[in-house]
Amino acid sequence: MKAISYARYGGPEVLEYGEVRDPRVGPDSVLVKVRAAAVNPVDWKCRDGHLDALLQPVFPVVPGWDVSGVVVQPGASVTEFTVGDEVVGYVREDFLSRGTFAEYVAAPVRTLARKPRNLSFEEAAGLPLTGLTAYQVLTEALRAKRGETVLVHAAAGGVGSIAVQLGRHLGARMIGTASEHNHDFVRGLGGEPVTYGEGLAERVRGLAPEGVDAVFDTVGGETLKVSANLLAPGGRLVSIADADVVDYGGRYFFVRPDAEDLLRLTELAEQEVVTVHVSETFPLERAADAHRRNQEGRTRGKIVVTVDWS
Repeated sequence: MKAISYARYGGPEVLEYGEVRDPRVGPDSVLVKVRAAAVNPVDWKCRDGHLDALLQPVFPVVPGWDVSGVVVQPGASVTEFTVGDEVVGYVREDFLSRGTFAEYVAAPVRTLARKPRNLSFEEAAGLPLTGLTAYQVLTEALRAKRGETVLVHAAAGGVGSIAVQLGRHLGARMIGTASEHNHDFVRGLGGEPVTYGEGLAERVRGLAPEGVDAVFDTVGGETLKVSANLLAPGGRLVSIADADVVDYGGRYFFVRPDAEDLLRLTELAEQEVVTVHVSETFPLERAADAHRRNQEGRTRGKIVVTVDWS
């Protein structure tokens, strides 16, 4: 099959488009014909080798964890899906090898759910990783409650934009950092935008003089220090970007595949509680360009790679 792969760590130039071995379908997996795969910061961080201590690579590595597509072959023990089912998945295993930037992917059923009927394949591909991250952080790690005030960093990005929508659905007041040209976008999601950068603490205090009940950090670094100082007494701090969050009394969180959580997200998407904004698409053979664009760090919503089956 055709796929994107890399045989060594490095920049976008190590990504190659060409033939790779067809995936084998295990008893608890299904073969998915890929229609679209979203790009996430973790994809290029893995490619650069930043997650080497966490995930062992089996070269050549096909990158990508997000996928939407159609089941073409169920595994021997699979009863959850059948041929022709449209699915979405956060197809992460505990090693790097057989990702979703390919014509086909063998996906464990624990990573999949049915595709939301009202989303295109491109939109659906942008839901699993970002949606699960936002959902698990808000409901499990932060335990956001109705009436609380939650600060989300990078609220116009993939994770942040979903978090704002989910938080509003939970009944929380959502304040989101974003560049000024994304303020209307954040407002449209139900959030109250504030410009990030110097003076952020004062701007947030202007909206929440007593501090915020919870902070969802997607940035790390200096943002953590500012965030910790913005917490009200008993406030909670969670980061998905910087493990040093524990030094500020917070928690580091790494999203996990969960079929039940993903199914809940598909239901929320069909109820139009959650929408996915796709800012740009690239054909599979231009996945390196998609990585470069994502690394620029100014994406509104999601960048998606598509597979042409015409």
